[in-house]
Amino acid sequence: MERWKLNLYTIWFAQVISYISFGFGLPFLAFYIQDLGVTDPGEVRMYTGILNTVCGLASAVGTPIWGMLADRFGKKLMLLRAICCAMLIIAGMGMVTQVNQLILLRFAQGLFTGTVTAAAILVVAGTPNAHLTYALGLLSSSTFIGTSIGPVIGGLVAETVGYRNSFYLGALLMLANFFIVLLAVHDNPAAPGEEAAPRTGQRFRVREIITPPLLILATALLFLTVARSIFTPFLALYVQEIRSQIAGASGVTGMISGVVALMTALSGLILGRWADWFSKRKLLMVLLAAGAAVSLPLPLVANLWLFTAVFALLFLIIGGIEPIITAISSESASRSRQGAILGLLGFVSSLGFALAPLLGGWIAIRFSIPLILATIPLLLGLALVTLGMGRPKSKVANPFLEE
Repeated sequence: MERWKLNLYTIWFAQVISYISFGFGLPFLAFYIQDLGVTDPGEVRMYTGILNTVCGLASAVGTPIWGMLADRFGKKLMLLRAICCAMLIIAGMGMVTQVNQLILLRFAQGLFTGTVTAAAILVVAGTPNAHLTYALGLLSSSTFIGTSIGPVIGGLVAETVGYRNSFYLGALLMLANFFIVLLAVHDNPAAPGEEAAPRTGQRFRVREIITPPLLILATALLFLTVARSIFTPFLALYVQEIRSQIAGASGVTGMISGVVALMTALSGLILGRWADWFSKRKLLMVLLAAGAAVSLPLPLVANLWLFTAVFALLFLIIGGIEPIITAISSESASRSRQGAILGLLGFVSSLGFALAPLLGGWIAIRFSIPLILATIPLLLGLALVTLGMGRPKSKVANPFLEE
């Protein structure tokens, strides 16, 4: 098997394990807060928003830095660093006794982990451009396969042995993942026929990285990220509100999260192939329009099964958009700049993850949790309008991609 394929499949498996580990506890933070003694519904919503916001803000600061360090010191090293920090932080979450300690650890998680960006940088560095969208689509599927399995298992573990032990088990799984990457992944192999990026840093100008097409793609990615993540922190509370009880809510929340994550994984796999055959820009616009249309009735749905079906369909449509944006941004960049570009996109995604719970928390406190769902079609519409403002093209030798 070619080296880039071996690296891709190994990193894919490592990412599945990473997100199974995260899924053992993070989807149930709203319940964990109540287990720590916060019982007022308004305070629970507030802390749920804060826990997700601080992680996103810290990640927005750390991701571009880690991206540039990956270009300089090695991309495998950055992935190992992210996994090691994740293991320690997940274990620490099982030890907290106060919500403030949990907030501090979520900040540390955002600042020091970020396995998604680290893995993407490593994959992009060694994948031929002709296979880049497929590779990124496959990699994105690992995240959502992991998050489809993790919450289901984590929900059952949390209901059986408690939230703390669920965090500890997640940390042990992350430790095993560290050794998988250490022993099986090779650092930054050059793609066939292409020159490998230098391991030492080179000076570059900001305008060489931040171009008008990249700004358009990054802005669309920001709207997309907020749309995808704005409701996630409040899903557990939504389930609890509809069921009118907290008992059994972890299992139901894990089931919904698992179904949605599975649909997102399928989206990444399917759309990654389609994007190699058709115009990426046109495909993005069709998907955003379809996603906005499907999400319109969500605020009116009051049945959990119907909600799960519509929400899953939404993520089947929009789940593979981010890998396509990443591929367009990376294909024309030199190997020595890809870490910086992916770091910038990671910054935008992290900013979206930080803004989403702030906006969602404000809506939940001021109005209601179901009304958060009304922002999704609006945000997807804004992403569609943003892409319509420019015509970013991919420099791939494929006539189907020409506009």
